[in-house]
Amino acid sequence: MSFKNILIMGAAGRDFHNFNVVYRDNKDYNVVAFTATQIPNIHGRVYPAELAGKLYPKGIKIYDESELVDLIKKLKVDEVVFSYSDVPFNYVMTKASIVNAAGASFKLLGAPETMIKSTKPLIAVLAVRTGSGKSQTSRKIVSLLRSAGKKVVAIRHPMPYGDLVKQKVQRYGSLEDLKKYECTIEEIEEYEPHIALGGVIYAGVDYEAILREAEKEADVILWDGGNNDTSFYKADVTFTVVDPHRPGHELCYYPGNTSLRMADAAIINKIDSADAKNILAVRNNIRQINPEAVIIDGASPIFVSNPEIIKGKRVLVVEDGPTLTHGEMEYGAGTIAAMNYGAKEIVDPRPYTVKSITRTYEKYPKIGVLLPAMGYGDDQIKDLEETINKTECDSVVIGTPIDLGRILKINKPSTRVMYELQEVGGNTVESVLKSRGII
Repeated sequence: MSFKNILIMGAAGRDFHNFNVVYRDNKDYNVVAFTATQIPNIHGRVYPAELAGKLYPKGIKIYDESELVDLIKKLKVDEVVFSYSDVPFNYVMTKASIVNAAGASFKLLGAPETMIKSTKPLIAVLAVRTGSGKSQTSRKIVSLLRSAGKKVVAIRHPMPYGDLVKQKVQRYGSLEDLKKYECTIEEIEEYEPHIALGGVIYAGVDYEAILREAEKEADVILWDGGNNDTSFYKADVTFTVVDPHRPGHELCYYPGNTSLRMADAAIINKIDSADAKNILAVRNNIRQINPEAVIIDGASPIFVSNPEIIKGKRVLVVEDGPTLTHGEMEYGAGTIAAMNYGAKEIVDPRPYTVKSITRTYEKYPKIGVLLPAMGYGDDQIKDLEETINKTECDSVVIGTPIDLGRILKINKPSTRVMYELQEVGGNTVESVLKSRGII
C-alpha cells in the first residue's frame, strides 16, 4: 500500500487534535513523529497507543523540534504538517523553507477540515495574539447566557502537559477537580475563573469525545480558545479579540489573521489603556480584511484588591506567563496597576531568578523587568516561588488570571489585579448574540 510519511510539528495541543481528526485511522498516511516547541518538557514523551488508534499500536514518539531536519531524513518524511499557533508569518515560512530544503513538503491544514460539528449551538472565542483578552470575553458570554436561562458549558483549548491517557476527557466543576487532575498554573489560570462563576469547563486531548460529553449537560457550548488558534469546532458565532497594544499583529501572525478573517464580531479590547492612533490602526485593519465583521469597542478596567500594597512601594510585578513569552507583550494588567496606583519602582527580578525561570529569560530576553508566572509542572512552580521570595522588594503585584497566593507561599505582602470586559458604544456581545438567535 502506498502512503505518505507524515511528521506533525506542534506544541502539545493543536498537533494532537489535527492528528485525531485528519490522520488517526486514515490508511493513506503514516504519522511517524510529532515535534514539540514553545512549552517546556513536552518532548521525549509518546502519544499513546490508547489515543493514537489501531494503526499505531506502539504510539507515536514526540521529539524536540530542534531535531526536525534529522528526523525528516531519518524517518523518510514526505510531508510536514505545521500545527501550532501564535507565530509571525516569517517564522512559518522560515520553517517551510527548512522543511523543503530537507526534502519534504510543508502543509497547513485548513481550519474547516479540522472542525467538529456540535449538536448544540456553539460560540467560539478567538484572538489575534495570546493575551488579547479572550478570558474576559468568555466570562462575559457565560454571564449573559446564564442570565438568559441557558446552561452553558465551556470547552478549553488543550493544555495536555501530563499523562495523556488520563487527560483524554477532563471535566472541571469544582476547585477540587484542579487538584484531582494535578493542574499546572497555566491550566488553573484558564479553568478556575469558569469554576468561580459556578460553571463547568471541559478540556483534554480527544476533542470529539470531549464535545460529546459536554453536549450531554449543555444548552450552549462555548469554545474558549488558546493562543490565537482557530476553533476546533464549527461555530454558530465567532468572536475574535484584537489588541491595540500590538497594532499590526492582526495582519501578520499565524493563525490569528485567519481567526480575524473568520470572525462574526471583532472586539477591540483594552481601549481604556491604548493610544488612540493604535486603536484607529487596528480598526482600519479589521475593516480591510473582514469588512463584514461587527466591531465592538471594549475596555478592560482594572481592579486591585489592596491598593495600599502598591502605593509608594518597590513592587515585583508578576504577569501571565504565555502573554509575556510567545505572546511578546512587554507589560500586562499588573504593570498598568503598578503605574496607576503609584508604585515607587518596579523591581527587576532577573538577579534573583533560579533554574527554569532563569532559562525562561534566556529564551525570551525581551521580557525585561516583569516576572512571567511560569508553572508547567511542580518543579517550575517551585522555581517561581523561590524567585518571588528571593526578590528584594516591598510587595508583589499579581497580574495573573488567578490568585497565585493560593498556590504559592509568598513571603511578602501581595495584591491581586483583576479585570473584566466592559463594552463601550452600541455594539455589544449581547447584541451580537441576540442577532444570531443564541439568546
